[in-house]
Parts: sequence; structure tokens; C-alpha cells
Amino acid sequence: MTRLLVVSCTLAALACIPAPNIVMVDRATALEQQAAGSFDELERRLTRTGIVPRPVPLTPEQLESLGIQPATLMEETEPTDADRIDDLLRQHCVGEAREGLLVDTHRDCRSASDRAATIALVDRVNRARAQLWRWMSTERRDTAPGALQRTWQRIHAQGIVCGAWIQHDDGTWGEKKC
Repeated sequence: MTRLLVVSCTLAALACIPAPNIVMVDRATALEQQAAGSFDELERRLTRTGIVPRPVPLTPEQLESLGIQPATLMEETEPTDADRIDDLLRQHCVGEAREGLLVDTHRDCRSASDRAATIALVDRVNRARAQLWRWMSTERRDTAPGALQRTWQRIHAQGIVCGAWIQHDDGTWGEKKC
């Protein structure tokens, strides 16, 4: 009976103690998230990279099979001084004078151009031509320098671009006819 009394007291005592509340969490706590590190920015970048369209690398053979011609190397290069002079001659911003030198004819220019750059280019080309004539006169000592320059100018005039602004023998200016 004492035993029964002890067991019933124990059961009565246990009945008075409330049972603990157990809470199950399916996500990590803030402390666990800090310890594990945050990869939110990395995840966003990966998501954006997967969404953003990018070019597909194709071989030249694949491009040709699609009918796309590769770009020529000339399109990627900058124009030379000779190309710029030809353009300026066609626009009448620069003229070929009778004596074989380039002349700034900006007042006759058909389009807008950088006059300072044009003058610098004309000076550079004229210096190169004068240097060429000096070299020619050292090579051909039996010919007068003026004759060499006139011969050079006559031959050079044949290769001037069509529509270029040139000075005629009478001193007037006009377009080269081809």
C-alpha cells in the first residue's frame, strides 16, 4: 500500500508539471544564416546571367553557310591622308594648284570641315611633296628643279580623283572632268 501511495503521489506530482512546448522550424535561424553566409547577390547575378541573351559564337564556315559575308579589313581601318585629301578635293575644301602644291580653298568648300585639321594636313602633304622634289633634283642633277616639279605635277594631275578642285593654267578653279 505504501507503494501504491508513493506511485499515486508521483503520478499526481507529474500531472501538475506542464509539458514543454516544442516548436519545429523549417528554416535556419538568423544566427545560422550569418554563419552559413549570404549568397543573395550571387544568386541574383546567376539568375540575370541565365536570362540575358548573348551572342552565340559561330565559326566563319557557319556564317558563310548562313549567307553572311565576313567584313573586309578595309572597313576597319582608318582613312589615310591620301583618302582625306581626295575627300577634301571633291568637296572643294582643298585645291590642287598649278605648281603641284595643295591650297586651302575653304571659301569654296561644299560641306563642313575642320579647317584647322585641313590646314595641318595640307601643310604636311606640301612638305612631303617639297621633300620629294628636293630628292628628285639630287637624283637628276642634269634637269632643272623647276622642270622636274612641272613634270611631276603633269603626271600627278592624271591621277587626281574625279571631281577634284583644281587650278587651270589660266588661274581659274574648276572641277576635274573624267
